[in-house]
Amino acid sequence: MMFCCLRNCFDGLGFAESQMPKERPNPIALDTSYMGHEVVIVKDGLRVCGCGGALTNAPLVQSKSYFEIKIQQSGIWAVGLATRSTDLNIATGGNDMESWALNSDGIIRHNQQEIHKIQTLVQEGDIIGVSYDHVELNFYVNGKSMETPVMGIKGTVYPILYVDDGAILDIILDNFVHPLPAGFEKIMLEQSLL
Repeated sequence: MMFCCLRNCFDGLGFAESQMPKERPNPIALDTSYMGHEVVIVKDGLRVCGCGGALTNAPLVQSKSYFEIKIQQSGIWAVGLATRSTDLNIATGGNDMESWALNSDGIIRHNQQEIHKIQTLVQEGDIIGVSYDHVELNFYVNGKSMETPVMGIKGTVYPILYVDDGAILDIILDNFVHPLPAGFEKIMLEQSLL
């Protein structure tokens, strides 16, 4: 079962489509130094599969950040924000004090508590948008706001993607599928903000 899912992660969903190496101008990607033991990161650090969580290599330091996640393959997944102290060896988000995440069951969790439940069923192929302005974390499904703001986030946070049970997620850090919420921008590295 695990081999099949890893093969899809590499072959069946676009890994082998382009044999020519592409120059990726955006240095932000999923961080192989901050991922679970059973997580696999491929596609130039933009795709995650396996079991566990993976943080990006850049924190959200600007005043209004936005990124998107494409559900490439269904399974158990979660997306959101976390500090580097979160447990990356679990497959669901929001299970500790260090993470805030929308899970594949439609529940937004923090510290094992349900904060909100979205009414939209997220399916394979859907795009989840995530905006954060250091006051509110908001989620969007296919460009539509879920109207479920998460408040009280503390510490230096990073985008996080969790996967299990065959889920494959791609993080989109620029060239977004949907229009950004007013005033929001792609994630920037700290030195590019100066």
